[in-house]
Amino acid sequence: MELIAQKREDFGTKATVALRAEGLIPAELYGHGVANLHLKVKTKDFQKAFKEAGESTLITLVIDEEKRPVIITDVKTDPVKGNVIHADFYQVRLDEKIKAHVPIILLGVSAGVKEKGGILIHVMREIEVEALPADLPHDFKIDISGLDDINKSLHVSDLTALKGVEFMADPETVIATVSSHVEEVVEVAPVTVEDVKVEGEEKKKEKEATEAEEGKDSATEEKK
Repeated sequence: MELIAQKREDFGTKATVALRAEGLIPAELYGHGVANLHLKVKTKDFQKAFKEAGESTLITLVIDEEKRPVIITDVKTDPVKGNVIHADFYQVRLDEKIKAHVPIILLGVSAGVKEKGGILIHVMREIEVEALPADLPHDFKIDISGLDDINKSLHVSDLTALKGVEFMADPETVIATVSSHVEEVVEVAPVTVEDVKVEGEEKKKEKEATEAEEGKDSATEEKK
């Protein structure tokens, strides 16, 4: 997959606004031992490439007819409109392994949800991997039809292993699980024996103070 980019000479807010008005977005190219370049790319072309490659699949960036192997590392979008307003490219070495985050996509239907009323919780939505740039997958797909009961889970160990791709997460890390309900975890400080003793003493003092006050009130009433 190729994406054409051009070097950018004008900078500043006005230049950026004018750039986007022309259907272009500003971008940056960097990499280990690579001089940073300020670039501009056609918005439509970039969106197409990003849709197909994501942030883990290798693409070829063409700058002044020079082809460079890169991955898209950062995409900024307009918080209101949602359209892409900036992008970063990382130039890689094809003989050097890199780390990247790859999306995890759930496929199929869980009987634990459909038939037993459970709630599917997608715990891990992407996983960090290490591989040569050309071996990086676009995504990992995993079938959830095996989640046929409450409390059933899928783990990193259930992902299909790919040659040359190493998972950077513990094999027992949960990817998705079927729960009977959504649990809100509230951390509660452990109660010690000393805490109980202190609480007991405080309540005892409060009780004695209350009884003493009530005794005074009774004595006052009797005098009346």
